[in-house]
Amino acid sequence: MAGKKVLIVYAHQEPRSFNGSLKKVAVDELSAQGCTITVSDLYAMDFEPRATMKDMTGALSNPEFFSYGVEAYEAYKKRSLTNDIVDEQEKVKEADLVIFQFPLYWFSVPAILKGWMDRVLCQGFAFDIPGFYDSGFLQGKLALLSITTGGTAEMYTKAGVSGDFRYFLWPLQHGALHFCGFKVLAPQISFAPELVSEEERKGMLASWSQRLKTIWKEEPIPCTPPWYFGQ
Repeated sequence: MAGKKVLIVYAHQEPRSFNGSLKKVAVDELSAQGCTITVSDLYAMDFEPRATMKDMTGALSNPEFFSYGVEAYEAYKKRSLTNDIVDEQEKVKEADLVIFQFPLYWFSVPAILKGWMDRVLCQGFAFDIPGFYDSGFLQGKLALLSITTGGTAEMYTKAGVSGDFRYFLWPLQHGALHFCGFKVLAPQISFAPELVSEEERKGMLASWSQRLKTIWKEEPIPCTPPWYFGQ
């Protein structure tokens, strides 16, 4: 939709990967709609995933005992977080929709993307206490996880060896994104692209492109335990 701003947080080492293709589809389709697209290519940026005291440029509030959460909160209020964090926070502030594009690692995100979440979505910027879940500071923004898996769709069912895929979405969508106030759209999961035919991979890309054509009309999922775990 013309005028909308989209941030794609992309976490894959290889531009020619299937994740790279999914990212390109999103850039092409959303750009064609008139959206403004920003891509944070975390590996290309050599983004620092470690949350350390180096993230604070000013004096620590308690130099005797370091607590990252406390110091990041204080540094945010004093505007003394490092530039790489501030730059990403500005991108999030500007975005109407944030798409996270990544391969599933151990039922979670790659370490570089986890580090982005740890460092960028800090207290004061993304939430406060009180000021989380429906009151999170990123309310009004949409978030979407676009994930590739190594396992097949059959593996990620209630009867499958890995369990229902919604189980591993709980900490990511609910515990991180919804906690910060995001309205969460249904995930785009591309199951086992390395195990299927070229035609099937093309079908996955086409399905993603087709979905993006009407993405602004989608309703967020209900961020409650029953969506993830059933009644």
